Amino acid sequence: MLRSATPRGIAWQGFATTSRRDRWWVEPAITGIGFGLFIVYSLFSAFLWQPLFGVPYEAQGYLSPFFSPLFGQGLLPPLTPAALILWAPLGLRASCYYYRKFYYRAYFLDPPACAVGEPRPHGRYALERRLPFILQNLHRFFLYAAFVPLFFLWLDAVSALRVGDQWRLGLGTILFMTNVVLLSAFSLSCHSLRHLVGGRLDCFSCSYAARARHGAWRWLSGLNAHHMRWAWLSLISVALADLFVRLLAAGAIADPHILL
Repeated sequence: MLRSATPRGIAWQGFATTSRRDRWWVEPAITGIGFGLFIVYSLFSAFLWQPLFGVPYEAQGYLSPFFSPLFGQGLLPPLTPAALILWAPLGLRASCYYYRKFYYRAYFLDPPACAVGEPRPHGRYALERRLPFILQNLHRFFLYAAFVPLFFLWLDAVSALRVGDQWRLGLGTILFMTNVVLLSAFSLSCHSLRHLVGGRLDCFSCSYAARARHGAWRWLSGLNAHHMRWAWLSLISVALADLFVRLLAAGAIADPHILL
């Protein structure tokens, strides 16, 4: 009896081999550079900016979002308090389903884009069964952990509205409130949270609790439809909030505001 050869599928073979005529490389290039710059900046700000240049992470009632909640000063020298915080939000983004798609394309060329050949054919696929990619299976736990600093970021944004016994409305308060709204939208639009709320239900109308879960699931699904947008906007806003605090602390900029 003849044995048929193992089918190779219809994927393009050979790096960048494709019949596409558009500029398919633009999106992976932009996303790869953008995310790479954020990682470099966040690590620099979290671990090097103050120790090397003496620029504080607090200024005029604003606390950098990379350091919230602020605790553990001097606990793990020479590490800054951000070392106890950043693992959760960075782990959430690194294991996010959307981020996986673009950094597989941008950094591993796996594949570079739809209908575009990879550098080499796959052998035995084991990316998410070995370190470090096996940590992506902890995505939902990174999500739960990231809600802790998100809660404190809301407290920071609200407390920044008060200066003594007066209300403050200015560039910094608007930036901080915008940041927590975007970070909340990113976290609440997560695929894992949507599944946690509405998954594993056989009947959405069989009980009041099931109907309530269905309503929450539909609302989260609306956010989830724009998950990519929230991912990038929140990435930009959290970096801008930190940069604002650093420049304010260094005296490079002022915080235009009014007191009410």
